[in-house]
Order: sequence, then C-alpha cells, then structure tokens
Amino acid sequence: MTVRLPIPTAAVISAVTLTLVGLSACSTSDTAADREDGGTVDVVASFYPMQYLAEEIGRDHVSVTTLTKPGVEPHDLELTPQQTAQIGDSDLVVYLKDLQPAVDEAIDQSGVKNAVDATALTTLEDLGTANDEDEEEGGTGSSLDPHVWLDPVKYAEIAKGVGAALEKADPDNAADYRKNTDALVDKLDGLNTKFTDGLKNSAGKVFITSHTAFGYLAQRYGLEQQGIAGLDPESEPSPARIKELQEIAERDKVTTVFFETLASDRTAKTLAEDTGLKTDLLDPVEGITEQSRGDDYVEVMEANLTSLQKALGTK
Repeated sequence: MTVRLPIPTAAVISAVTLTLVGLSACSTSDTAADREDGGTVDVVASFYPMQYLAEEIGRDHVSVTTLTKPGVEPHDLELTPQQTAQIGDSDLVVYLKDLQPAVDEAIDQSGVKNAVDATALTTLEDLGTANDEDEEEGGTGSSLDPHVWLDPVKYAEIAKGVGAALEKADPDNAADYRKNTDALVDKLDGLNTKFTDGLKNSAGKVFITSHTAFGYLAQRYGLEQQGIAGLDPESEPSPARIKELQEIAERDKVTTVFFETLASDRTAKTLAEDTGLKTDLLDPVEGITEQSRGDDYVEVMEANLTSLQKALGTK
C-alpha cells in the first residue's frame, strides 16, 4: 500500500518564480494596463493537461489557446506559423518541456516574456523499462518520464505553480486565482484519495499498456506498469519484448491489455489475441475526444480508476 503524500506549497511557489521568464515589474505593469478595459489574459497551453489547469484556475479572467488540437497525439505536434506567432504574442505560456520539441523550440525563439515550464514545478524521474532503454540508444532524448499529470499529487504541484504564474501576470485578479487554485488542488486531492482507497486491495498489481505513460500513476499507488512501447507511443516493440510481455502476463495473471485513445491500438489488440487476454481503454488524458470516457481530466481519470479496478480484481 502506498502512503498518500502531502502536496508541498512553498517549494512550488519558489520554483515558479525561477521558471517565469522575464517577469519584470515593467512587464507586469504593461500587462495589467493592457487589460484595464476588462480584457482577459491570453494564455497559450501546449496540450490538454496544461489547458485544463489554465482554464480551471483562470476561469473568466483568461482566454486559453491550445496548440495541440483534440485528436492530435501531443508527441507528434508540428506548429504552424500562426501558432508560433500566438506564442510570441501571449501573456503567458504554459507547457511541459521535452514532451513536444516543436513547442520548446518555438518558445526559445519567440521572445515570449512569461513562460511556465511544468517540469520545473514538480520532480521528474526516470521510470523507464528495458524498452525505453532501447529508445535511448536510438537517440530519442531524455529518459526522464514527462507524464507527470497522470499522478494527481504531482499534477496538483503543477497547478499551484500555474496559479502563482497567473497571479504575477494579472495581479488585479490574484485573489480569484488563489481561490480557484485552492479549489482545483482540493479536487485533485480528492482524486488522489479515490485512487489510493480504490486500488489498495487489488488482487493483481501488474498492468500492460500501449506505451509507458503510466509510470507515475503506478508508482504512486503501488502498481507495476509494463509497456508494449516505451515513452514514445510510436516506437515499435521488438519480438523479444512481445515474448517478455507474454511471459509476464502468464506469470502475474494479467487479465487485460490496455490501449489508448490517441495512439494505434493494433499492437495491443494483437498481443491480447495471442495471449488470450481482454482489452480495455486506459486513457493518458493527453486530449479529450469523442472516444474519451469523460468530459475533462477528473472524469477521465475516474474512468481510468474503474478500468484498473476491473482489470486488477479489486476487492
């Protein structure tokens, strides 16, 4: 059983101070002056988990543009010239470094004054498998797992940093941002409790996924993730990896192979057929589509909990 950890505050507020680029007194004043007529803060979010935080915390005070449209796999994002221009013209950019190289490059080149990198607001870890090590040998980049939003505790840490960033960008509405941040953190705290209580009596602990997006979730709740692909959902598993997964499924009495909404389910369903296992959806919440089992982050995560409980035989 994994002990529920408190969500730190002081460290997050300190971190966001370091990650806000060029947030000088002059730029803050200019931004506030631009909104004296009742305008909103223009926020650019790199993909859905960042969009959700900005909208939940900003509410009516923000206008959020998302670079990754529904149905687009975030890892594959290519920006248009118009999107690059939006980054440069925005009041605030919220993104997750190293997940989307095109976004990182555009932010570096845009000269945007206020950019919040979510990876600086929590702690990333190397949660990779042997399959991820194969990817690293191929030169795909950092081995740190970027999927921090799938751990509600880490996601709440990021939420606090985004809230602090909005307070600095729009001090006139700071009280509202603090109130909305507190409400969102409470909601994520409740989600963490549901997962903790809902998975502590599971008969099984091992689950197989299309790619290793659920490492933080597994670590938080005492489970073991086995990915068909590594951190990159488009990577192809080797025959040795498929054989290894078949052995794992038999040894650990795995019942289900999970597929995703935005990545191909072909390999997952083939593995399930070859091993006589069921298939089900486990959503990495990288975007909300018609296939999503919920209308927002919390609803989809609650659906994920139900899927895990069913697959793991929760008592």
